[in-house]
Amino acid sequence: QVQPVESGGGLVQTGGSLRLSCAASGRTFSRYNTGWFRQAPGKEREFLAAITWSSGNTYYADSVKGRFTISRDNANTALYLQMNSLKPEDTAVYYCAAASSRVPTMSRYVDYWGKGTLVTVSS
Repeated sequence: QVQPVESGGGLVQTGGSLRLSCAASGRTFSRYNTGWFRQAPGKEREFLAAITWSSGNTYYADSVKGRFTISRDNANTALYLQMNSLKPEDTAVYYCAAASSRVPTMSRYVDYWGKGTLVTVSS
């Protein structure tokens, strides 16, 4: 099994950028579709972006399309989320996710979760 480990969260001003990273602890992300979710206080966990391991096809939530970009390294050892034009409503804990069969566009498709990294966008 794979254990995602996120990093790169922090405090950023409105309009700023941040890049999140997710490492695959224990093994690589090969044969896992991977993605990013976030959860703001008092809200449900929300899908943001996903990428398939075989073809590299990407999927985005409408709320982040055009602002966030998901990518991975060629060795399938790391996943990234480049976040631009950040807004205060992007403040949340961001989670890396891996799924062995489905594309992780919904929480119930996810087999492995990271522990999350906090992103705070100040106004």
